[in-house]
Amino acid sequence: MTFRLAAQESTCEGDTLVEKYEFALSVGFDGIELSGRGNGVFVGRADEFRAAREAGVVMPTAVAHVDHFLGDFDPQKRRGAIDELTAMLTALTAAGGNGFVTPHAFGLFSTRLPPFVPPRSVADSRLLLLEALREVAAHAESEGVVVYLEPLNRFEDFVVNTLVDASWYVDELASPGVAVIADTWHMSIEESDIGAAIRRSGSRIQHVQLGDSNRLEPGAGHYDWDETLTALEDIGYDGWLAMECGLSGPSRDVLPRVSRLLKR
Repeated sequence: MTFRLAAQESTCEGDTLVEKYEFALSVGFDGIELSGRGNGVFVGRADEFRAAREAGVVMPTAVAHVDHFLGDFDPQKRRGAIDELTAMLTALTAAGGNGFVTPHAFGLFSTRLPPFVPPRSVADSRLLLLEALREVAAHAESEGVVVYLEPLNRFEDFVVNTLVDASWYVDELASPGVAVIADTWHMSIEESDIGAAIRRSGSRIQHVQLGDSNRLEPGAGHYDWDETLTALEDIGYDGWLAMECGLSGPSRDVLPRVSRLLKR
């Protein structure tokens, strides 16, 4: 089984999306994962995405690069994150994309670091996230795209850390507008058995992001890639594998090695 690989937009050489896509193809990749910049940046690129799509550029997904998320403690920021994400989902359709990656929150709070007790209970945060996801999933469904809920490690989030955590929301909502994204770097911290975790979540996983144990490209650390690829094959995974990591060298040197490793 050969998986489709997406390179990060920022690591592809070229000034335009067409040039970046041509570069991605030249190093053994199949598409580009877009940078979902907030404050109107991503939404304002809709015409650019549409033109690139018409030129044949494959842009399956985007990942949130924003300054506030669905789980923000501030009600106004939380409302703003919901509105921003729904607008981004609409903009993604211009690219012909199928999903947008977002965590519950990033760097908002960790129960593993002082002061250890969040200003809002975990139970309340779970309910608020469920409420927010219900709204954005309904919008995603109406647009024919998917919100990918990303578990982050314990130091970056205090609510959704594992595939089981994210799967609970997918099961509760039972909407085609929301699914799980598995990030290998976060899994290397949080999952005791990565292969088993992938098999347990099964079809709830509709996107995968790549980072080795040191958060560099696959092959640069000690992550067991065969275990992950075999588990994905076992669940019949047919989605994309997208880079979400740093690189140990120039893209044109590093990305061909990644392609050879993952397209085993």
